[in-house]
Amino acid sequence: MSGMTEFKDIKGFAFDIDGVMTDGGILADLEGQLYRTFDAKDGFAVRMAAMNGFPVAVITGGRSQSIRARFSSNGIPPEDIYLGSRVKIDDFDDFCRRHGLKREEVMFFGDDVPDVEVIEAAGIGVAPADACIEAREAADIVSMRPGGKACVREYMEAVMKAQGRWVFNSKLYKKLF
Repeated sequence: MSGMTEFKDIKGFAFDIDGVMTDGGILADLEGQLYRTFDAKDGFAVRMAAMNGFPVAVITGGRSQSIRARFSSNGIPPEDIYLGSRVKIDDFDDFCRRHGLKREEVMFFGDDVPDVEVIEAAGIGVAPADACIEAREAADIVSMRPGGKACVREYMEAVMKAQGRWVFNSKLYKKLF
């Protein structure tokens, strides 16, 4: 990991949704409601991060309120869920500023062209195995896992373990979730 922020230096996480937390597939009904499938392992990693003091952000072009509902229940405050993001670096910088983080202290997960600027700016940029070529080339790490198949869990867990912060407290978990 030469030239890259080390896992021990990461203080926050941010990620895109479609193609990262999901496999990119979206079902739509006749009323225009959109449905996504999330991996519970990724959701648990987000809860572990929130429970162990890491700020976490969602930065997505998606606008569905179901995204807000899904990640609010995983411990992400509403102000850290950026829906309809069109210039993701601006939302990334807002998240960093509000939490007193430097860009290089955040791990960002992205899979497509709108994510590239943030992948490059983050301390560690991670792309799923099936990300577009631009995202994979920009990333510091390309997961062996595709989007929606615990690629976020893989590296959130690795960071927390590197810092001795992958700690499950059942009483706190019950209180928070």
